[in-house]
Amino acid sequence: MTTSEHINQLPEERKGAFQKLVELFRNNLPIGFEETMSYGMVGFVVPKSIYPNGYHCDKSLPLPYINIGSQKNFIGLYHMGLYADQLLFSWFTEEYSKRYTAKLDMGKSCIRFKKAENIPWELLAELATKMTVDQWITLYEAEIKK
Repeated sequence: MTTSEHINQLPEERKGAFQKLVELFRNNLPIGFEETMSYGMVGFVVPKSIYPNGYHCDKSLPLPYINIGSQKNFIGLYHMGLYADQLLFSWFTEEYSKRYTAKLDMGKSCIRFKKAENIPWELLAELATKMTVDQWITLYEAEIKK
């Protein structure tokens, strides 16, 4: 399944925001990340051509970085960099609280958006630029793949 096919299957009320999130990451992630379908979601990964070791949970898969999924009651943004890098996590949560009044609905790596009007577009665009492929590989090997 392609990203477009996936988006076309979504409920009408989610398609616009979901497409905008995908485009935001397409346009702002550093060079090297690749868009793919991953775990039934739109994913941005480090391709095996760059990191042949793949994901430690399943070495046949590329190294995941960001996934965007349509869940039952929300759009979920799963950002592995936020999970692995406490400084990045702190930066994001602090900047969110400075810029937005809506409560941040977030776990360790999952940000949940129940309403499109609460998606912090500018902050997510900044977040997308914060980590290169090489930085993610280094962090992944140091913090996750132990």
